[in-house]
Amino acid sequence: MLGRTIFIDPGRCIGCQACVSACRECDSHRGKSMIHLDYPDEGRSVASLPTVCMHCEDPVAPCAEVCPAEAILITADGVVQEADPTRCIGCANCVNACPFGVPKIDLEAKLQMKCNLCYDRTSYGLAPMCATVCPTGALFYGTLEELQAERPGVDVSTLFAFGDVTVSTGVAMVVPADRQQPVPGGLLNLIEVNGQPTPGNGATL
Repeated sequence: MLGRTIFIDPGRCIGCQACVSACRECDSHRGKSMIHLDYPDEGRSVASLPTVCMHCEDPVAPCAEVCPAEAILITADGVVQEADPTRCIGCANCVNACPFGVPKIDLEAKLQMKCNLCYDRTSYGLAPMCATVCPTGALFYGTLEELQAERPGVDVSTLFAFGDVTVSTGVAMVVPADRQQPVPGGLLNLIEVNGQPTPGNGATL
């Protein structure tokens, strides 16, 4: 059962960049945003998608698994931390291993940086900065029960397929109720807005 985590609802994202701006205010990486705002079909659709660290659980977070310096630690509650600056050697193994394309390398500092679920806040019960400022609820922080109480009938997935490998994550994505799990890795074939398919992202109108 999912604990308190981030739920990503792609159909609610309006591409406002509020999450990106808020992420820059985090004390651990002030001035740099660790959240990506992706435009999956730029030029043909206004669809946008916030991408945060998915905090992979099974198999072990690929970024941590391939780190030769053991710089990426995982907390007891499943949060995959950004690289320990005293151990990271800037090799970029984690960048290449992450199926979601999340970690970034600061070339000047030779240091990996990524979303760590605002652990300085969430470990004390506060919501991550990105979820706090999202005006549409595309980033929701809480439990599955709280999400479903606010949005009756919503369904989520924590399983993502990349070829023959299925990755289980600690962050969930809101999916159409009839979607078969796992969600295909990469672009979603269908994004719905208010229950209607959105053109330009594989949807059939």
